[in-house]
Amino acid sequence: MLDKKIYDMPKGTDMAWCPGCGNFPILNIVKMALAELDIRPQDAVLCSGIGQAAKTPHYLRVNYFNGLHGRALPPAIAIKIASPHLTVIAESGDGDTYGEGGNHFMHTIRRNPDITNIVHDNMIYGLTKGQASPTSEKGMKTPVQTAGVILEPFNPLAVALALDASFVARAFASDILESKDIVKAAMQHKGYAIVDIFQPCVVFNKQNTYQWFKEKCYYVDAEYDKTDKVQAFEKAFDMERLALGILYQDTSKPTYEDLVRTSQGPLAKQEVSREALEKLINSHR
Repeated sequence: MLDKKIYDMPKGTDMAWCPGCGNFPILNIVKMALAELDIRPQDAVLCSGIGQAAKTPHYLRVNYFNGLHGRALPPAIAIKIASPHLTVIAESGDGDTYGEGGNHFMHTIRRNPDITNIVHDNMIYGLTKGQASPTSEKGMKTPVQTAGVILEPFNPLAVALALDASFVARAFASDILESKDIVKAAMQHKGYAIVDIFQPCVVFNKQNTYQWFKEKCYYVDAEYDKTDKVQAFEKAFDMERLALGILYQDTSKPTYEDLVRTSQGPLAKQEVSREALEKLINSHR
């Protein structure tokens, strides 16, 4: 097993997160999962969009692609197709993934690429100072929604299940060991794996606190059948008691890379014909 310190950035790296932020334990969880799976820094790629959660790759010594708001998933898919040997993780917040990136979220599930999608779900937009996000609770008052949120919250796990995601899980940032095991299982899964991690925002969300999550959440037991989609739907729709763990897993689905694989091998290892490229460019002039 690798030492998780190999993923640490140099001492003195400026951290933009607030003291007590749930992003810190998630960063530690990802490091632990990578180390226990013996994934070297050069063999891992993190993709993110915009937001506090999307800064995670800045604080982890691996390859990374930090892109536009809501656009973490497209480069993650492209990287995995080009270099299938890499461990690819898309990591952003609930706003970036389910709001600005909602369309990419849906169609990534349909494609089933072999990537892990870690979503820091704090039920608020933290970077832009506390307006409601897609997962904010109805009635929550914010500096923008002064009379309270009027919409029902987006249910990412139910949507993922409805679109036949091959791995659907939920975790809680404060439970580091349990969450690490869930993230490890997601990384080992062959196909698209969504892990929605509850991550309290201690500055802008005074409603969904560490204590609130501890009182509302529970883990599915050892007898739980993660191949039963109906049961998984029941867990996903229960908003009174929030189930943690792997809610659903299907190991039979082909991955996107399997479906688009060419006889020439991975794109990153194919030779580029400059003559053919110039011919293509000139044909459109």
